[in-house]
Amino acid sequence: MVEMEHDLLPILVVGMLFIGLPWVILHYITKWKQAPKITNEDEKLLDELYSLARRLEDRLGTVERIVAADHPDWRAGMPLAEPTTPYDPSRRN
Repeated sequence: MVEMEHDLLPILVVGMLFIGLPWVILHYITKWKQAPKITNEDEKLLDELYSLARRLEDRLGTVERIVAADHPDWRAGMPLAEPTTPYDPSRRN
């Protein structure tokens, strides 16, 4: 019985190497080739979204420059809602 198990082990290893492994590789290559590709319409939509993102980034830069010109103590990383100094009720903006 023990000798039979030792005889089957090389057969199983060779079968896994020459049948199982190529089958798995070819299976996933086939799935990869069948995967949906990007269409011309999708590419056009991505270009439009990229253009929109660039325009929005330019607008944000403009708003930041305007705020910086109006409030010199404003820093780009600080939200506008947070005051830079403690609240003083006697002081009016």
